[in-house]
Amino acid sequence: MLFSYLAHRRACLDKRREREERIASLPQAYHEPLSPQDKRLLSQPISSIIHAVQTSSLSPVDVLLAYGKRTIQAQAQTNCLTEVMIGEAEKWAHTAIRSGPLAGVPVSLKDMIAVKGYDSSLGYSAFTNAPVSNDAPIVRLLHDAGAIPYVKTNVPITLLSYESANDVFGVTENPHKKGYSPGGSSGGESALLAFGGSRIGIGSDIAGSVRVPAHYSGIYAIKSSTQRFPKSGNAASGPGQDGVAGSHSPMAKTLEDLETFWRAVLQMKPWEYDHSVINLPWRKVQLPQDRPIRWGVLWDDGVVAPSPACLRALKMVTEVLAKHGHEIVTLNSPCPYEGLQIASQFLFADGGKFFSKPFHSFETNSAGMVPALRATRLPRFIMKIYAWYLRYIRRDPIYAGLVENFHAKTVEEYCKLIVQREDYRTRWFRVWRGVQARDSLGDNGIDFILTVPNALPAVPHGGMRHGWKACGYAILFNLLDYSAGVMPITRSFRARNAVERNNYRMYDAEAMDGLPVGVQVVGRRLDEERVLESMKLIYRLMADAGLAYQVYVCVVYIQIISLVFHDKESGRNELSKSTT
Repeated sequence: MLFSYLAHRRACLDKRREREERIASLPQAYHEPLSPQDKRLLSQPISSIIHAVQTSSLSPVDVLLAYGKRTIQAQAQTNCLTEVMIGEAEKWAHTAIRSGPLAGVPVSLKDMIAVKGYDSSLGYSAFTNAPVSNDAPIVRLLHDAGAIPYVKTNVPITLLSYESANDVFGVTENPHKKGYSPGGSSGGESALLAFGGSRIGIGSDIAGSVRVPAHYSGIYAIKSSTQRFPKSGNAASGPGQDGVAGSHSPMAKTLEDLETFWRAVLQMKPWEYDHSVINLPWRKVQLPQDRPIRWGVLWDDGVVAPSPACLRALKMVTEVLAKHGHEIVTLNSPCPYEGLQIASQFLFADGGKFFSKPFHSFETNSAGMVPALRATRLPRFIMKIYAWYLRYIRRDPIYAGLVENFHAKTVEEYCKLIVQREDYRTRWFRVWRGVQARDSLGDNGIDFILTVPNALPAVPHGGMRHGWKACGYAILFNLLDYSAGVMPITRSFRARNAVERNNYRMYDAEAMDGLPVGVQVVGRRLDEERVLESMKLIYRLMADAGLAYQVYVCVVYIQIISLVFHDKESGRNELSKSTT
């Protein structure tokens, strides 16, 4: 045990020293203040950079210098980086393919993405000093498209947290307010993007891991359905877990950049790089013009009600849409809580063995994963007794329903869980059968769903100790494999009067003042183009109403989902109490 701990400490110190040495060894130009030219480059959409590089009026080296400078500043302020590849990226910039659809664009990568010669440690000290031998398919695609991967970003150990902290690289800060999480598990990405050190990054999402960071940090993201975006060849904390399939997805500083990047990646035919990607080019879609768009709103998942700031943002969007003739309805669908029950069992179907096996002695785990992994190791009869206590003594059937099946599954139990999942998906599909044709809705049909990405704005460090169980607004759409986007609407704000201050006492509105809050936009499976168009529509209407994110004092994200939800009873439960 002692030797394991000493190996852990040595690996952490060596890795941090390596990161600092790579930054210190960069040419002096990277350590100088931003020049006027740097600031101009940083303010341009990537489409302008691509055009300038393709026409030889801009050098990829100059672009990398501007973003490298800003990234080093971001690291100093937020501790968002893991692997600093800028030195080698300079060589890639000199040889970048200038005719590619991403010519000269620096792209940041979540730590799990495999880049030849660099670690993909996922925050585990056991995985440091183990550089991968091959680029992942997405990295090869980026090089061929003319892009320049230049840094990798921080994650929570286990990749199962809405915070981004580990012993190897430390705690990543929210660029809007120190002491708060930028999200997770793609939190290093969201922090770097929000700070301006990158305009395009690639993350992954298995329970909200690109959407919640976008919500917490005030950026844009679309979680793809599986098989739409390259994901093979990368590291994973739970390899083989496919009950709730994760997907890799782009994250961006602006909606325009997000669309440009999506189009460029699919233009490169990713199915020729990655066997897991289906042959489905980017499609030109148009939202219905001859009838109102019908938006179904999930106001409450039945487990944790949205906080006042998040609910306010959701209402801002629905009110603007209704004002412009759109139809707003409350969702009537299969129970969201049932989806949370199924998904949580899939994630810990092995009893957490994959997540916990690489740990060295005394290595720090994510705050929420400590009780979760402890619960999976308890004898089943203990968990049954605890569930009975919650259900009949505490009168909390919601929490009891999650606890009673929280154990390692046998093969037979796992197969039964798959059957449950497929039945659940079928019931959702029947809701969609209200759509008779592309531009014609039945009486119960719906075009999109609007909801919050999470019940709270960014949590303070350590906040996931309780909040990890309240991921229902995000993980539901991983279980269903739907396309889901997140966009900023406003910011959390301080109470304006005593009445409001008392109403908001359930969360610290004063301490959270200025933090982004977001909305989530969800469509059907492989519906990324329509989700993007719906986000553009919301952005345009909010801007026309003077409510654009840059103008307002409050940030909120809306989740747009092409489904319908079943209203739950209004009673709260232990999860709601501990989260709020």
